Amino acid sequence: MLHIVIDARRLRDFGIGTYIRNLTRSLARLDQTNRYTLIVRSSDVEELASLGPNFQSSVYDRLDTQVAHNVTFPYFLRSFKADLFHIPLNSVAWWMPRPYVVTIHDMSTLLFPAHSREVHRTIQEERYRRGALRAARVITVSHSTRRDIENVLHVPTDRIRTIYSAPDPAFIDGDGAGDTDRQVLDRYSIHYPFVLYAGTIRAQKNIPRLIEAFAVLRNDLENRPEFQDLRLIIIGDELSRYPAVRRAAAATRMEPLVRFLGFVPLETLRVFYRAASVFAFPSLYEGFGLAPLEAMACGTPVVASDLPSLVEAVGEAAELVSPDNVFDIARGLREVLIDPQRRQHLRAAGLDRARRFHWDATAREVLAVYHDIKH
Repeated sequence: MLHIVIDARRLRDFGIGTYIRNLTRSLARLDQTNRYTLIVRSSDVEELASLGPNFQSSVYDRLDTQVAHNVTFPYFLRSFKADLFHIPLNSVAWWMPRPYVVTIHDMSTLLFPAHSREVHRTIQEERYRRGALRAARVITVSHSTRRDIENVLHVPTDRIRTIYSAPDPAFIDGDGAGDTDRQVLDRYSIHYPFVLYAGTIRAQKNIPRLIEAFAVLRNDLENRPEFQDLRLIIIGDELSRYPAVRRAAAATRMEPLVRFLGFVPLETLRVFYRAASVFAFPSLYEGFGLAPLEAMACGTPVVASDLPSLVEAVGEAAELVSPDNVFDIARGLREVLIDPQRRQHLRAAGLDRARRFHWDATAREVLAVYHDIKH
């Protein structure tokens, strides 16, 4: 029997939270032998309280972005005398006890650094590389990201495992649209067709170019009455940190037609996925493609970038576009909106594609990694 400690403090994050929440639930269903300790914030104790008798939570409220975290968190973890630690994103404390597994979802920390000052970027890059190189195993969520890890971080190939994530079961198993959905949309005063984007708002997400493409799309559809009220809805956080997004709306004169809703709960997000005419995901860089799969699971046609990592996720079940080309993004959106047969094909293909990914399959492969390290 192993004692495994999992850092679950990012439970509320957009994509990482989906990973933590569903991995732990599937591990609880599949594994009644090993013992697990989940490191959580005090506000999240109840969220993971009913996983099973071999799961317990321990509260640690400090953020992993603080400098002191590099010393205080490893000291805290050593008290558990665990056999193995799992850090579900590459934010590994400098003095992290070993052996540990780290999951790397993408390389955006290095490719799109949040800090503009050179000293901050250098420290962040070194911490990122050290976290991956000291890990007993690195789990990556796509073969595309695996190649990045091999080429940029030079982690030995035999220490990397590609294990796909999956949409949250709430999107796959949710009830069909009905009165509840209408009530949610009424609360947001939404009574019009809309293009939807959902995810974090960072430079690599390409939101300014999406707004520009939406302006082109509106112009292309101006003579089609059914799209006279078409809007763009953007669900995501941290908008205030990215003024380029607001500037794009102003420059294209799309401000009245673009709505920024900020973060919404999972149940509300599911309603927006189902109600959207099309889901747009023209990202410049991704590790995998969870948001497009969530939209597909809700029966919504998807327009996505033709990046290798996204194609790994969506296959041929999405309309693929060049994320660098405003007019190609607009073309993809237009073709899905005006062609009923194309929409129906993408809807059916997307539902089938989303169901190919399952968290129990992910958890089985993660368990195999745990046992591989300790045997």
